[in-house]
Amino acid sequence: MSEMTYRAAAVHAIVEEMRRDSRVFVMGQDVQTGAYASVLQEIGPQRIRNTPICEAGFYGAGIGAALTGMRPVIEGAFSTFFYSAMDQIVNQAAKSRYMFGGQASVPLVIRATVAYSVALAAHHSDRPWGLFAQVPGLKIIVPTTPRDAKGLLKSAIRDGNPVLCFDDMTIMGMSGEVPDDEYTIPLGRADIKRVGHDVTIVAIAGAVHHSLAAARALQEYGISAEVVDLRCVVPMDRQTILESVGKTGRLVVVDPAPGTCSVAAEVAAFVAECGFDSLKAPIVRLTAPNVPVPFSPALERLMYPTSGSVEAAVRKLCTN
Repeated sequence: MSEMTYRAAAVHAIVEEMRRDSRVFVMGQDVQTGAYASVLQEIGPQRIRNTPICEAGFYGAGIGAALTGMRPVIEGAFSTFFYSAMDQIVNQAAKSRYMFGGQASVPLVIRATVAYSVALAAHHSDRPWGLFAQVPGLKIIVPTTPRDAKGLLKSAIRDGNPVLCFDDMTIMGMSGEVPDDEYTIPLGRADIKRVGHDVTIVAIAGAVHHSLAAARALQEYGISAEVVDLRCVVPMDRQTILESVGKTGRLVVVDPAPGTCSVAAEVAAFVAECGFDSLKAPIVRLTAPNVPVPFSPALERLMYPTSGSVEAAVRKLCTN
């Protein structure tokens, strides 16, 4: 095992895949002088390609390369920049395999940073995994640990479909153990980060770590919380969620994105439909409000679920 940050583990995964498969290449703004500078000479500028600031252009180029047999990894910078390439992602990458009757595939990975709670204002602070989850044809991963980042990215690069990877900026510097041996983590499999029997907390992105902190604090009150890390929004591991709720009888869903039509809403609706008989109490969702992100750090800090708000919600749910 090696100790490395989330950021380093993700780059490790991509570099290993470039060494393993000559079809894998990286493209994005300033990638030659950024995270891949140390391997530029080894891998070459043809496979670590700088692009102009034109998302519609280089996302489209990546899709074209994928359709012709390559396996591009697009470094998309901020996730809000996806909107500038919306037609390419939604109408081309996501739909091509279906519209060509399976005769073509788009093995493409697009990474983007989800930057929130760092005072970057509305144009750089969205958390749009729920928005893109409504697009059939896309797979979506949201890793939360260095080990998960590496294993999920390697699986995404080898997949035959377009995969969006949202990297939560609040955990990019977090360190953890990563296996030295070759490994992958299958897409569509949630991870139970903590076992419990009184309440299930289903969380996504940085909210997983807030939920784990809350679970530790809840022990003092005799409450045993199980924390389920979704890891993949699409495909979603519904079975693991249902089995956990079947055991605990209570559900709290924690998502730092706005609540309307969100991943949290989908999890709650699914459990209400398929696991209602297991519930001992109403489902609780903790999400951000449906407002643009303010620039003010003091105001922005009020928007997102915290370990304290998760703890309070669980205590209330378990004592009523």
